[in-house]
Amino acid sequence: MEVMNMASSIKNEISKDFLHIHDDFDSFLCRKMLKKRFDVFEPASFHPKIEVLDKKDIILVKAEIPGINKKDIKVSFERGNLIIQGEIKKEEEKKEQGYYYSERSYGSFSRTIPLPSEIDEKSVKVDYKDGILDLRISKVKTLKLRHKEIEVK
Repeated sequence: MEVMNMASSIKNEISKDFLHIHDDFDSFLCRKMLKKRFDVFEPASFHPKIEVLDKKDIILVKAEIPGINKKDIKVSFERGNLIIQGEIKKEEEKKEQGYYYSERSYGSFSRTIPLPSEIDEKSVKVDYKDGILDLRISKVKTLKLRHKEIEVK
């Protein structure tokens, strides 16, 4: 009889643990669903999408940065990294415009992209058109060392 009571007690404890896990999971899902439902009213952060291609002599970088003026984009290099920064400025909002909600992102952003090779910083070509920042970065030309024997004296 004592073994039966013990087994029943263990079963009850395990059931309680699973109920707590179930409650925690339900609570998590509920918060996620509520956030998804109402996050249209929260400001979104902006994080440009980046594409880096390593070609034979150049590195091609494309960044999706729609809705920004090219004068508000800054491109720099530091310790083998490409840094793209900018700010999407919010137009002055007027009360009478009657916004229900806005999904547009505003604010500053910064992306640091490690480059796969040494680059020639003086040969960078940058173009910004239709929301796409295009960079063509030449790699440093390495000297090809031919085999040469040196006489030891």
